[in-house]
Amino acid sequence: MAGARAAAAASAGSSASSGTPQPQEPGLGELLEEFSRTQYRAKDCSGTGGSKVERIEKRCLELFGRDYCYSVIQNVNGDICGHYPQHIVFLEYESSEKEKDTFQSTVQVSKLQDLVNRSKTARCRGRFVCPVILFKGKHICRSATLAGWGELYGRTGYNYIFSGGADDAWADAEDVTEEDCALRSDTHLFDKVRGYDIKLLRYLSVKYICDLMVENKKVKFGMNVTSSEKVDKAQRYADFTLLSIPYPGCEFFKEYKDRDYMAEGLIFNWKQDYVDAPLSIPDFLTCSLNIDWSQYQSWDLVQQTQNYLKLLLSIINSDDDSGLLVHCISGWDRTPLFISLLRLSLWADGLIHASLKPAEILYLTVAYDWFLFGHMLVDRLSKGEEIFFFCFNFLKHIISEEFSALKIQRRKSLPARDAGFTVEDICMLRRKDRGSTTSLGSDFSLVMESSPGAAGSFTYETVELVPAGAQTQAAWRKSHSSSPQSVLWNRPQLSEDRLPSHQGLVEAKSSSSSSSNHSDNFFRLGSSPLEVPKPRLTALSERETRLQEVRSAFLAAYSSTVGLRAAAPSPSGAIGLLEQFVRGVGLRGTSSSTL
Repeated sequence: MAGARAAAAASAGSSASSGTPQPQEPGLGELLEEFSRTQYRAKDCSGTGGSKVERIEKRCLELFGRDYCYSVIQNVNGDICGHYPQHIVFLEYESSEKEKDTFQSTVQVSKLQDLVNRSKTARCRGRFVCPVILFKGKHICRSATLAGWGELYGRTGYNYIFSGGADDAWADAEDVTEEDCALRSDTHLFDKVRGYDIKLLRYLSVKYICDLMVENKKVKFGMNVTSSEKVDKAQRYADFTLLSIPYPGCEFFKEYKDRDYMAEGLIFNWKQDYVDAPLSIPDFLTCSLNIDWSQYQSWDLVQQTQNYLKLLLSIINSDDDSGLLVHCISGWDRTPLFISLLRLSLWADGLIHASLKPAEILYLTVAYDWFLFGHMLVDRLSKGEEIFFFCFNFLKHIISEEFSALKIQRRKSLPARDAGFTVEDICMLRRKDRGSTTSLGSDFSLVMESSPGAAGSFTYETVELVPAGAQTQAAWRKSHSSSPQSVLWNRPQLSEDRLPSHQGLVEAKSSSSSSSNHSDNFFRLGSSPLEVPKPRLTALSERETRLQEVRSAFLAAYSSTVGLRAAAPSPSGAIGLLEQFVRGVGLRGTSSSTL
């Protein structure tokens, strides 16, 4: 059967076949303009506004088609989900230019579409499990959390009434009568609906489910409106590896904006009444990360995001062929944050979307991961909840090799090259290379990296040379916060958090709170017996450069469209710097502690 690539190509080429000139490809500015004007809804894709959305979606299909053969799950007019793309891309395999005309679909699209239709009721707002990234043959998926009984009964009842008794959520090989529906117990209903959800997960080979909710169940007006896999009473999801990695919701990012976009030192208040989901990760997934997960409630927003991203990268880099699902409550704030960071990080390593340029991958992730999957940017901007801006500004914190999937692969292959050469051996070599600790001056001491900024940093060199004066003492001072969402901590800054330059690779890094100051200390010059091949330096430099280009392009476009509409912070804040960028002041030398 012909895959959706052919259908998408036919749709995209309709204007060309009619002899009319094709419109210019939509740019990031136009995309952000539309994004900040209205929330995307599949059913509203008609008229003037619809033509803009149609162009954006066609552009996404074209960018996906550069490197992949894919099929499409049709969602015209939002028939499946009102805030998913009209053409949902199902990536099948990577393709070269020669393979594009000989696409052979590896899936039965009709069967997949039917499975999606049956499973959608199981998830909040009908936001079913949807594959969005293909990496090493594994599907990285997104969705909302599980629907609670209130939404489940409401949706199934609504669908049953207005479909003449032919609700697809109840459809099965056997006939279902109205009397059967009335007599179904809660357990039977959940078995049926969540059973289809589990079938879809297994069809996509998903094994790992990462839940970002800070609640076990979302409660509104005293009623559980959502649930989650981790509290499913019947243990229907027991065969999956469940991870509870609570992450602050979009409301918390009002604090981020109010602090002039300073994420360092901004800590979520875990003592709030509604927060009842503890962090829970199987030990076999954490042993190689060198992160003290018991301290997660003391991490600031930067550290928490960094460590969660490291965890997700480690999971998808595992040796098995299992996929990953990431979800929060509705799946349109925290979920696109991590999906977008995963896509950009893997792209920066050259592992996915290999042919896309920085401007193209930026367009794709903004359009597809955020806009077409229903992020409510207009509402979030009006409330100052700038999680969207945080996502792309955060790229400065993941440019180092410790976030590289290539490094994870090299680390796994290290024992195969030399079974007797361990991380501890490398640490000892570096210690020896520095000489005796007694020869150090009084202003320095040899210590393990244990600062909050370094928590979870995993590099081959775990011993760091840092100043040990009064500035490095634990001078944390709890300060007053205007919101119960956050607990703010002030700490002395040892150095400005700057975007690393190529020269930064040969300079000693200070132990600050930002991960950009922990970019793989393995690459220092000196008399170390460990020679570093030049290609590794080139690869690291390329990752850094690519992410910097994406971030700079986003900041420039954001400042000229979305950013100028928001309430302006003080001139030292992010938007002030963005306006400077527009006036010609480059961002590469700007202090990233204020961005």
